[in-house]
Amino acid sequence: MKRDRGQLAMGLILILVGAWFVAVNQVPGLQDWANQYLQWPLNIVAIGAALLVVGLLVGAPGMAVPAAIVAGVGGILYYQNTTGDWSSWSYLWTLFPGFAGVGSLLHGLFTWNGRRAREGMNAVAVSAVLFLIFASIFGGLEILGGSYGVAALLVIIGLWLVANGLFRRGGQS
Repeated sequence: MKRDRGQLAMGLILILVGAWFVAVNQVPGLQDWANQYLQWPLNIVAIGAALLVVGLLVGAPGMAVPAAIVAGVGGILYYQNTTGDWSSWSYLWTLFPGFAGVGSLLHGLFTWNGRRAREGMNAVAVSAVLFLIFASIFGGLEILGGSYGVAALLVIIGLWLVANGLFRRGGQS
């Protein structure tokens, strides 16, 4: 049954890609429109979305993890291509565990697996903290009021983690 759905999904994707090529050849303005709105990094995001859709169609919700990673890489490349800020790799690498966490969260939601969803959320949280730390070190974070805003946010996250650990431990004793 899964093989049939996989063939169906792949067949539909090939039909859509073939129809796109025919449409572009028949309507040259369509290619100009696509070039205006679909820069190459967004194609990578679209590939990530296609991986997710194919995974869902073939009954493999675990494909959400690589799909989220591929789409995340496309998002990073879109940011860098748009802004020219290629040195941001010095801190944007910290988002990769978060991308995997988003995929794990989606996998958990698709399969009603709360443990996997929590693991995904934890990976997203760790990735966000690493991003804040490295972005503030390498000067890539000005949106939170410079280094004081980042420092305050890190202290708040730390206090929340400590309090969460103390209250959880206190209830289990």
